[in-house]
Amino acid sequence: MEFLKAGDSALIIEVGNDISSEINFELKKITKKLDSLENDFILDLLPTYRSIIVYYNPLKISFNELKKIIEDNLDSDELDSDILKKEIVEIPVLYGGEYGLDIENIACHNKISVEEVIKIHTSEEYLIYMLGFTPGFPYLGGMSKKIATPRLETPRVKIPAGSVGIAGEQTGVYPIESPGGWQLLGRTPLEFFSPLKEKPFLLKAGDYIKFKPIFQEEYDEIKSQVISGKYIEKRYFKEM
Repeated sequence: MEFLKAGDSALIIEVGNDISSEINFELKKITKKLDSLENDFILDLLPTYRSIIVYYNPLKISFNELKKIIEDNLDSDELDSDILKKEIVEIPVLYGGEYGLDIENIACHNKISVEEVIKIHTSEEYLIYMLGFTPGFPYLGGMSKKIATPRLETPRVKIPAGSVGIAGEQTGVYPIESPGGWQLLGRTPLEFFSPLKEKPFLLKAGDYIKFKPIFQEEYDEIKSQVISGKYIEKRYFKEM
């Protein structure tokens, strides 16, 4: 590990130089360990592809003091049993139609049927490496190359919140309305970013996503529950 300064109130822990599930697992262990410390000087933890940014209160602790505490606490190889389990969040998606304007392009590009595109896209468990770009946007790993498709040559000015798309060998979900050039597969009725909630983000780094195909009636029912605050997302654990 390498420790770097980021301004006067942040410390960066670099774990490696690659984007890999192994490095992500190390980041998950470190984040969980630091999150469990009882203190009033660590303000926030932000995992990225290969590092963690530790925001701290410089009036209560110095960079070197924090570095020493982190090193001491990460010296143990003891693992929490939960760290060895995948936390999977089920994401319902209405594929195709007006919500998935580019699904036929994706099928045509890969010389397969629309049904095969959906089957392949929903067969994976996608690791969330980090959140970024826009609030709550999940950077996912694990998409099959069988449905990889280049970005649109001309990006759209507005992509509705909840839109599920593909760009190259990566898939993702737009948490808020924004411009974008991803090829659209469908849309989820879930809210990935709710700024007025105590926990504004639906997902966190280290979770896994499992997309589930639904029909219009199910989409409308879930959307209604989300708006009324009655919907509870489906989460389950699985051994790694």
